[in-house]
Amino acid sequence: MAKILSISSQVVCGSVGNSVTQFTLQRLGHEVWGLPSVLLSNHPGHKIYGGARLGSKILRPVLEALEFAGHLKQVDMVMTGYLPSKEHVFIALDALKLVRKLNPNVIYLYDPALGDDCRPGSPEGLYIDVKAAECQRAELLPLADIVTPNRFELEWLTMRPVMDPQTALVAIDQFGNDRVLATSIPGISGRLLNLLAGDHQPLAASVKQFDCAPQGTGDLIAALYAASILNGDAQERALGLATKGVETVLRASEGMDELNLIGSQEDWSMVEPAKVSQIEYIPA
Repeated sequence: MAKILSISSQVVCGSVGNSVTQFTLQRLGHEVWGLPSVLLSNHPGHKIYGGARLGSKILRPVLEALEFAGHLKQVDMVMTGYLPSKEHVFIALDALKLVRKLNPNVIYLYDPALGDDCRPGSPEGLYIDVKAAECQRAELLPLADIVTPNRFELEWLTMRPVMDPQTALVAIDQFGNDRVLATSIPGISGRLLNLLAGDHQPLAASVKQFDCAPQGTGDLIAALYAASILNGDAQERALGLATKGVETVLRASEGMDELNLIGSQEDWSMVEPAKVSQIEYIPA
């Protein structure tokens, strides 16, 4: 069992941010300490929502108490997701540096929750402040061991067009991180690809494109991949399990406006990996 410090959003009702990350990783055998960047009633994509951002006055004393009590030295992985302001980026950065000082072997998974191509009722693009996104690119991205962008985020972070697997791999090559799991990359016949590349032969898993999928799939695939890596799985199996797990949840969530994460847990927690293939990377 690993211990994960996860800094992201928290909703009272629904399945996004830490509400996805915590349950998914706990269901797969790991302990998660969720530090909320925001606390909302539900996802702000809905017409009615309420809540607020949690800033330094609340979050820093929490981190200081965790350090003083000796908890942070137990952390095996730090995950960051929704960080809507520069203040939140620097809180996450300080937390990561503190944990790495106590445990140099900690893994950092950076899930850049910056934006998307298609959000029902909203324009495509960034859904956080551009200065916060730029700060993440400058401060967090270079420190990450694992990065999990969707197609839009990969394109935005690298400032390179991502239109197919090869352009995605060219963009991934710019990161220099150990592992990049890029999702929703256009494939063939209307399907999408999840690509895993970095310090090994690029791997791809094909997925069905769901119409108007609920929010939270990025949080879900990051959590599923993290759980698999922490369980000691090889890269190919980790990609296959994460891909199949998300597909299983999405099939169980068709017609719903939230991920049916808890209702489908017996299925996604026991899946067989999706088919994974090696792909050739032709540098630009």
